[in-house]
This record gives sequence, structure tokens and C-alpha cells, in this order.
Amino acid sequence: MAKPRPMTDADYEALALGAWILGTGGGGDPYHSLLEMRTLAREGRTVWLLDPLDLEDDALVAVVGQMGAPLVIQEKMTDAHVMAETIRLMERHLGRRFTAIALWEIGGNNAFQPFLAAALLDLPVVDADAMGRAFPQADMTTFAICDLPSYPWTMVDIRRNTIVFVEAEDWYWMERMTRKACTVFGSVAATCKAPRTGREIKECTILHTVSKAIRIGHVVQHARARHGDPVAALLASEGGLRLFHGKVTDVYRRTTEGYLRGSAEIEGLQEDRGSTFVLDFQNEFVIGRQDGTVRVTAPDLICVLDSVSGDAIGTETLRYGQRVTVVALPAPPLLVSEKGLQHVGPRAFGYDVNFRSVFDGAAW
Repeated sequence: MAKPRPMTDADYEALALGAWILGTGGGGDPYHSLLEMRTLAREGRTVWLLDPLDLEDDALVAVVGQMGAPLVIQEKMTDAHVMAETIRLMERHLGRRFTAIALWEIGGNNAFQPFLAAALLDLPVVDADAMGRAFPQADMTTFAICDLPSYPWTMVDIRRNTIVFVEAEDWYWMERMTRKACTVFGSVAATCKAPRTGREIKECTILHTVSKAIRIGHVVQHARARHGDPVAALLASEGGLRLFHGKVTDVYRRTTEGYLRGSAEIEGLQEDRGSTFVLDFQNEFVIGRQDGTVRVTAPDLICVLDSVSGDAIGTETLRYGQRVTVVALPAPPLLVSEKGLQHVGPRAFGYDVNFRSVFDGAAW
């Protein structure tokens, strides 16, 4: 196995920027976790990033992340010790020790959860995740798409209340059970998902997404330093598309059943003046309509960015008057496969719409 590389302060700064963009509005703002990671780094705790292709096939990998509504996560933060406890709880349940930690999702605050836990447990973090972005449900992952087992699953809240879900019929039932428990916990909890082998990580995840997020962060940082256009730099780097530019004029949201649901209306400016763009979200942005016509849907990555700074804007931080640019980034191939669309296409969110990628050149 090749030696992992140490994460640096610059890596974490770039990761926060890039992961927030890949969060497609969800996953929670990584800022507070970045602050905690800085503190751990100052204490001398180094975390090592491991290429997933260097994992032994029989390695045992913990997959961790926060569960809950992004709006609540801002107020009830789980810290490194809570996330680490989910891993210890899983190890006690299995009677085995983990080799490494992987990301549940690269999007938003969840990008930092493995690093926070790893800083305390002295385990490397695998450069891969199970979404390539952020999604709101457990059955919307590459593991579910690949029909891997959904159990066991551990959950810990900030009061150290703990649950071990020993078995579930399928990913749909695991999502239902854990979501109910998460709601009881106050709509946020730390979780360690079903353990994965090194082979499963290599075959059933989106590879090198931590490196991708760090790259995106550096692209935005460098554009700012040159006084350039961070949004244009991002689109050029990642093969993205600009969809709409305007001002947020209305936001409706509610926290229910552990999700943040709602919609946002954007009034066009400059070349989009006279047009309106409406985004629906369930933690993440799911579908966008321009003047009533569907323009983009998940699993294409729908991102709302500050038009000047290039910072991502989450569904919980959308505000009246913000000048924003709506962009799309390409989804990983597994998500747009026939099996993938069953889990993460627009119909999986309840929209009677067939998926058509904005990158295939065809109009809706």
C-alpha cells in the first residue's frame, strides 16, 4: 500500500470552498468544521489522505457523516468527539478495528466529518465518497445503486444518546428508520454507515472526490487572487454551464421530517432580465425551472453561487437580495446510469419528469 499524504492547512481551506460548491445547496456550511479542523491541526493532529486504489481488498473502512437538516446543523453542531464515537460504537458492535475512514458525501460539511474523526482516531481518510455531491437520503448513494448491504448503522447525538441499527430490509427502510431517529434526536446526528471493504470502496464509490473538491477550492482562490471571475474559472475547470444570473426575490423553506424543504425564486439581471428562475430543494437543489419550463434536474449538480465571490450559497443561507449565479456541473457517470437514475433522478424526488442532462445538448 502506498503511503498516504498529509493534509495541510491550505488543503482544508480549499476543501471547505470546493465541498460547499459540490454540496449543491446541502450538506451544511463547512465553515464551523473548518474552524474545528484548524484547532485540531494546531494541536499537532495530522490527518493523512489515502488514495482508494491503494486500499487492500479486505481492508475494513468506516463510512461516516452527519444526518439531518442543514438549517439545524448550523445551531446544533456535532463535534469531532461525537463523530469519532460513532466509529468506536461500530467497532464494538463488529468486534473489529477499522483500517481507514471514508466520506459518506463530499458535499458541504460532511466532507469534514471523516477528517475530524480521523484526527482523534489516528486513521487515514480515503479519497472517495458515496455521492460525488450531496443528496438528502441514504438510498441515494453509490452503495445503494450497487445493491450493497445497508446495515449495520450506528447513530450518536450531541448528548451521547446512541442507537445501533443491526439490520434493515433495504436502503429505503434504513433511510426511514434512521430519519425517524434523527428527528427524535433534534434533526441532527452523527452516523457511521454500513462498513465497507477496500474492494467495495474501489468499485462502488466516486473516486478522488476529496482531491476534486480541493482542486475546485484552489481554482476559486486563484481567480480571486487575480481579481478574475471565480464563477467563470470554476466552469472552465470543471466543464460546467452557466444557467442563470439574477437576484433572489423570494425564499420559502420549512424543516420537516429531518429535511429542509422549500423553493427559491430568482429574478433575472443583465442578459437574463425579464426572466425568472425557480429552484426547488430538499436539503439540496433538486430541480430548476426558467419561466415555468424545466431547465435542469438532479442528478446534474445544481449550484447557486455568489456572483462576485464564487462562494456557494446553501439552501439554508439563501436570502432576499443576494446576487447569484445558478450553474450546473456534470454528475458522475454512475449517477446518470439507468440504475443510478432510479435512485437519484427527478422521479426519486417525486417529480414526474424524465431526466435529461443539460450537458447532452438537447433542450427540455
